Amino acid sequence: MRRIDRREFAKEASLAFLTGITVSVSACGGGGYSSPSTPTTMPPATNDSGNDVGEISSNHGHSAVVLAAWLQAGNAVDLDIRGNATHSHMVSLVADAMRDLRNGKKVQKDSTSTDGHTHTVTFNTENPEPPVHY
Repeated sequence: MRRIDRREFAKEASLAFLTGITVSVSACGGGGYSSPSTPTTMPPATNDSGNDVGEISSNHGHSAVVLAAWLQAGNAVDLDIRGNATHSHMVSLVADAMRDLRNGKKVQKDSTSTDGHTHTVTFNTENPEPPVHY
């Protein structure tokens, strides 16, 4: 893996987010980017920035956030919804789900099973229509 400085990392991360590639930071002393197969863990965010924050069933510290740039790109996204929980779950949103999210439809997706349980994540909860379950 090649080493890059913070400015170059920020530039490449911005470009990666716009194309749907996931980014991770390795080690405290340096930065880098990884292949698209590495999921992104996002901190809690609000809808104020155009991000779509999911509501998680039986939640115990998880956080599901779809960034505004990902919505615009419309590509499939794999979310690690760990948040402040002690374990991770993955939520995979296909391109059709991302399109529906961008168009304001209520979308639901079940997470992967970890520690014997799953969660259902619902986006656009303010929409009164029944959710599209992916």
